[in-house]
Amino acid sequence: MMEKTVRRGTRTGFTTGACSAAAARAAVLGLVDGAVPEAVDCLLPNGDVVRFAVNDGRRDGEHAAHAMVIKDAGDDPDCTDKAHLTADVRVLPGRVGEVVLCGGFGVGTVTMAGLGLAVGGPAINPVPRRNIEDNVRAVGGPLLAHAGLEVTISVPQGVEMAKKTLNARLGILGGISILGTTGIVKPYSTSAYRASVVQGVQVAATLGHGVVVLTTGGRTEQFAMKERPELPAACFVQMGDFLRYALDEAVAQGLREVVIGGMVGKLTKIAQGETITHANRAEVDTDLLAELAARVGAPPDVCAEIAAAETARFGAERMQALGLGEPFHQALAQAVVQTLTAPDRYGDRFHLTVLVCDFDGSKITAAASGPAANA
Repeated sequence: MMEKTVRRGTRTGFTTGACSAAAARAAVLGLVDGAVPEAVDCLLPNGDVVRFAVNDGRRDGEHAAHAMVIKDAGDDPDCTDKAHLTADVRVLPGRVGEVVLCGGFGVGTVTMAGLGLAVGGPAINPVPRRNIEDNVRAVGGPLLAHAGLEVTISVPQGVEMAKKTLNARLGILGGISILGTTGIVKPYSTSAYRASVVQGVQVAATLGHGVVVLTTGGRTEQFAMKERPELPAACFVQMGDFLRYALDEAVAQGLREVVIGGMVGKLTKIAQGETITHANRAEVDTDLLAELAARVGAPPDVCAEIAAAETARFGAERMQALGLGEPFHQALAQAVVQTLTAPDRYGDRFHLTVLVCDFDGSKITAAASGPAANA
């Protein structure tokens, strides 16, 4: 059965970093001009200038101000949509020219190495840090000539929102991360997820196990965790469709063992040479599945049906009904190993294991490259 196509919107939105920078700029303007504006023009990391509505603007005496910007993620289904990115700015006497950035309630605290952020500090990524400071300095000159400014970013709903992210897995506790490389969120953007995959591999590399387990989603991750119970959760990374970025980072980090957990659809994409496995990127090569089916003894008429089918799942279920499910998936897993360890791909840069599960998350089979990786 063909899957329905979901019509997706195209309205762009703004990152948590851009909204934080706008709130910080508005609060500083409140100190410089005597009142927090109702809207503020904010410079984004990509060079655009965008006007943001400002909420809860107020001065708290001569030396402190408060402003909040509500995140609009556009048509992106972002769990931080409508987050209240809040900035509290206060003057630091005697610290001429300094801008000090702090994380308040709802902004996560970094507790593990490997993220490129200071352990114990706020989970505010480098680009948003610079962008917040640039906006503070752009309007705060009159104050910075005589004192410093402390900017505390907080997110009242951040603790709840963080439960829908991978932050705890990455050792970011107590809230969300302040993210964004351009300031703009594109609908169904891949950049944030791709960055989280790379970050996950980086964290796995700091743990001393020398292995990362890459899965295509939650069900395959639960399956892989049962297969490798000796590994901590941070060794497991839900790579989604971003195999290439995950494997490139594994190589960059010197990881000697990679495990991939998946089901027939994504594994077929990988076997046919796709390392970005999104459904919109390429058709599933059902001819490849038909070849594998023939190799393990399926009759020609079944192979023809598999080749003509729209989905990989059809082939898997047809082979299961013939009692050939296990050898069929074994051949597929071996094809994945051969494709990824080809000399023009990743060669022998890491030992590769492919774990295959069914649609209920139960193990079917596994395949591996060469000799086992050294512990």
